[in-house]
Amino acid sequence: MLNIKHLRKIFNPGTPNETMAIYDLNLHLKPGDFVTLIGGNGAGKSTLLNCIAGVYPPSAGVITINDNDVTFKPEHKRANYLGRVFQDPMLGTAGNMSIAENLAMAARRGKSRGLGWGISKEEFDQYKEYVSRLDLGLENRMSVKVRLLSGGQRQALTLLMATLQRPDLLLLDEHTAALDPRTADKVLYVTRRLVKENNLTTMMITHNMRQAIEFGNRLIMMNHGRIVLDIEGEDKKGLEVNDLLKRFAAASGEEFDSDRALLSM
Repeated sequence: MLNIKHLRKIFNPGTPNETMAIYDLNLHLKPGDFVTLIGGNGAGKSTLLNCIAGVYPPSAGVITINDNDVTFKPEHKRANYLGRVFQDPMLGTAGNMSIAENLAMAARRGKSRGLGWGISKEEFDQYKEYVSRLDLGLENRMSVKVRLLSGGQRQALTLLMATLQRPDLLLLDEHTAALDPRTADKVLYVTRRLVKENNLTTMMITHNMRQAIEFGNRLIMMNHGRIVLDIEGEDKKGLEVNDLLKRFAAASGEEFDSDRALLSM
């Protein structure tokens, strides 16, 4: 489904500030994989997602999604393959548009728009049904401007919009990190439901080690631009945080150094 071969990303090449962010990385995701991605600051997690999404062009390597080579395609040309939710709840929605208008925009992405932008009653009722599944009471506020929603409500709506067209690959870039713990739990519950209901292949960056173990069928740990652990199946089900830390130290030759991840234990 997702194939990455010999990916490298160098920032500021040929200058005193040259930085190798990704080193010769190889990765294969099967359809339906739900991968949690964890690592310390500078491990390369967000750089990897940005290379997949087309934000950063790779310095070397090949990226394919369902056998489509997207390695050097610009961000907008690979949008049909991808759904993405960012850490900042403000980034995924248009604040001055209503909930219904935001969903219409997501539903019509990549499609011919015709002469009108109006939302038919059939479309409105369908969007209302989608929103009701979030269990946040937003189905009764479809005409409310999104900027008036709470951060958690807005992030849940962003998640719904990102999955509306069942993308080939869903990218979640620490999408609950800016939320308080109670709200984050609600958004994670919605995440689990939407991924399962739509059988979405998913990559979720998190700094929370317990989340990394609890969610998905596969856990990848990065360090200094490399994948140092790739744990899945029964091996992942029996994993404990202390076990993960020991395995990281054995694989990388150093202690795990993310304060945020360690505080989440």
